[in-house]
Amino acid sequence: MRLSAWAWLAACAAAWSAQAAELPRYTLDSERSFVHWEVVHFSTSTMRGRFGPLAGEVRYDPASGRGSLGLVIDTTTLSTGFRIFDSRLRQPDLFSTEAYPQAFFSAGAFRLVPGAAAPQELRGEVTIKGSSAPLALRAIRFSCRPATATTAEVCGGDFEAQLLRSDFGMSFGLPFIADAVRLVIQVEARREP
Repeated sequence: MRLSAWAWLAACAAAWSAQAAELPRYTLDSERSFVHWEVVHFSTSTMRGRFGPLAGEVRYDPASGRGSLGLVIDTTTLSTGFRIFDSRLRQPDLFSTEAYPQAFFSAGAFRLVPGAAAPQELRGEVTIKGSSAPLALRAIRFSCRPATATTAEVCGGDFEAQLLRSDFGMSFGLPFIADAVRLVIQVEARREP
């Protein structure tokens, strides 16, 4: 069963606590919010690509560091810079973008403190090709820029994670193409008035 992005976000929103709903809302900046991925190819080089821009909703209070989020990843935006390879990755035994045009990440509650020295994690669940698994995003950097007379407050950062593609039915090429996929997620979001 395919779930539309808005139905999925509505389901996530319903699951979030009343406290999270009271937190300030941030809108993702489509020019600065992407998922980049890397996988080792034949133990010789690293294949890279990206998805995006990301869509979704973030609720976050910089003062307390509390928040929640729901992200939609449009899998049809998959790009490696090589069209033939992109086409192969979109096939049913890999991302199956025709049947599953969206992937999702949700975190019902998290705590991120802007500029904190200690490593921080955002724990949630990723859904790819209809299968879900826990995923922890480690903050490489995270910060907020205060509002000015002409701009809204902006929070953003870089996060990294690792998943096994075989957990989502993408076992083509194993073991020659690694099972472990490194993710690097860049996001910026503007606070809504």
